[in-house]
Amino acid sequence: MHGKRLFREEFGVDNRILWLPDVFGYSGALPQIMKKSGIDYFMTTKLSWNQFNEVPFDTFEWRGIDGSEVLTHFITTLSIGQNVQNFFTTYNGMLHPDAIMGGWERYQNKDINNDILIAYGYGDGGGGPTRDMLETSKRMEKGVLGIPKVRQVFARQYFDELNERVKDSNRLPTWEGELYLEYHRGTYTSMARNKRGNRKTELGLMDLELLSVLAAPQLPYPVEALDSLWKNTLLNQFHDILPGTAIHEVYEQTKKEYDAMAETISALSADRMQVLAPQGEGITVFNTTGKTRSDIVVLENCTANALSDGKNTYPVQQTENGAVAFLPDLPPKGYKCFAPVEAGSFENTLHIDGSTITTPFYTVEFDESGLITRLYDRKNDRETVQPGKYANLMRMYEDKPMHYDNWDIDCYYTEKFWDVTDVQRMEWTERGPVRATLEIERKVSRSVICQKIHFYAACPRIEFETTVDWKEHQHLLKVHFPMDVHTDEATFEIQFGNVTRKTHQNTSWDQARFESCGQKWIDVSEGHYGISLLNDCKYGHSVHNGEMALTLIKSGTEPNPVADQEMHVFTYALYPHAETWRSAATVAQAYFLNQPVRATAGGIAGEAYSLASVDAKNVILETVKQAEDGDGVIVRLYECENARTTTKLHWNRPIASVTECDLQENALTDVPVEGGTFKFTIKPYEIKTFRIR
Repeated sequence: MHGKRLFREEFGVDNRILWLPDVFGYSGALPQIMKKSGIDYFMTTKLSWNQFNEVPFDTFEWRGIDGSEVLTHFITTLSIGQNVQNFFTTYNGMLHPDAIMGGWERYQNKDINNDILIAYGYGDGGGGPTRDMLETSKRMEKGVLGIPKVRQVFARQYFDELNERVKDSNRLPTWEGELYLEYHRGTYTSMARNKRGNRKTELGLMDLELLSVLAAPQLPYPVEALDSLWKNTLLNQFHDILPGTAIHEVYEQTKKEYDAMAETISALSADRMQVLAPQGEGITVFNTTGKTRSDIVVLENCTANALSDGKNTYPVQQTENGAVAFLPDLPPKGYKCFAPVEAGSFENTLHIDGSTITTPFYTVEFDESGLITRLYDRKNDRETVQPGKYANLMRMYEDKPMHYDNWDIDCYYTEKFWDVTDVQRMEWTERGPVRATLEIERKVSRSVICQKIHFYAACPRIEFETTVDWKEHQHLLKVHFPMDVHTDEATFEIQFGNVTRKTHQNTSWDQARFESCGQKWIDVSEGHYGISLLNDCKYGHSVHNGEMALTLIKSGTEPNPVADQEMHVFTYALYPHAETWRSAATVAQAYFLNQPVRATAGGIAGEAYSLASVDAKNVILETVKQAEDGDGVIVRLYECENARTTTKLHWNRPIASVTECDLQENALTDVPVEGGTFKFTIKPYEIKTFRIR
């Protein structure tokens, strides 16, 4: 949105190429995002950096998880004097006869195309082409015997000509799914604080957009503030900032920026919740997700021992960080009001006996090191931990990659490690009707790890709220969950969907994927049972032989010698379930963990409001915001279970018209409306955007 707008406004050009020479792998959701943003072509060179396997073509159709296809071309430029058998290519090419010849010889699709693209000049710090390169170009434009002829054109012309040349060829190959880079796997984790700032800012901005739509016209939509906040967020998504591979000074700056953005988002959101909360002495809780939820709410200053919605009463438990309650049936993209009341005592269904806790969902046993030796799922009569193994086992690995310290994790990192078992303190600190909490303080080397493990009476998630004072360098911290589930694959959430990856090591491609990227959740499931691992700010994962591991901290030393040596705050959660992640609504549970229910003073018990909802459980209603041009409200949804679905969206405001749009909010088709509802069909993993006036 912002990138294409910049090119239109500053250069008068509709950019149709996504030019990403140096990004560390590409999501399977990207082809659809490109197609629905008016992007026809994709260029990179990074996949040639693979450690083990060679992508077998350089010009191909890239097919995403939804079936969208984009013509893709890899630059094949070699360095001067580089052996063509060396698969590595560069985006910092020297315009030199040897490099031109090498690029042509290296190109793998000569049977369908006889033009290659050369990116030349000094990048990664600037400088661009030199006079010598331009002089060499002039000479080679005239033709030199034995060397491909050179011509200078814009990239768009090259891709348009390439498309005409290959579009009808039955030899044009197709690559299906993600483009995984077998390198720089540490970038999923490096500078964890920065990644947390990005996750919290993105979700905070989505919540603010919704609250701003709900609060209009009482409060004006904060157009300028949101524009500035989003641009700053996008700026900090530049590589090498977001991957955690920039210099130390960069992260001193981003810390200030993320803190300032969090403060602004919090203040603007609080203003809007205050306006939205009905008059009264109650408490209004906001559910910003697109699903009806029954969930934990942090109430802070509530001193009553219960909340009432006018029909039922729900216990409130006091903790050192404020009151908590479990509140049911909170409407999607809306709010519900409760009254603080004094009630009698509530039954406590959380039973603690030494190092064992029994909840309505589980029986969990801990050993003297605070490790989970048994996790029995009472609802499904199922032992979940592999015999003889320990769950929630933190392990510190020596992490000394061959190159690129803050970028890389190499396959041999598992050869030297230390289990984190030195318990300094372990005690039950909460024993109420809402939740029980086990606090564990551990020490490893010079670092201290503190956890609050929350067990709930009415919520099936087991949450591990974690604070780490990390003082190590060149060490990797992971947490392991060896689950007794029979499967050779795992599902990982990505943008607007998910992918399934094999977890065995049958081929060199499988072996190379020893660290994989996931967003808010991963899952291992067999026929009728599975376990999901959720997180609120982590991305690196590994899964092998049923053992799920979440990478928590990396702490390399180059180019930032003190990377990750600071305080870390994060939460992950275990979610055992019947059937697969689809039936268990893992996607919704991950949103609930990442977008907590918000509460504010005001309201009358029983009042409730939902701005928007969707009938189908596999359709995720994510974004609700004002249109970029101010004309109407934009609603964005996606399908999450690879299932073609016809469903309805319900809108709790008057509707004059509904128009389906692309991701740039350009009109595509008008959508018939019946009252406050409209019907649509969404394809597997499709992203849908509607403008409601």
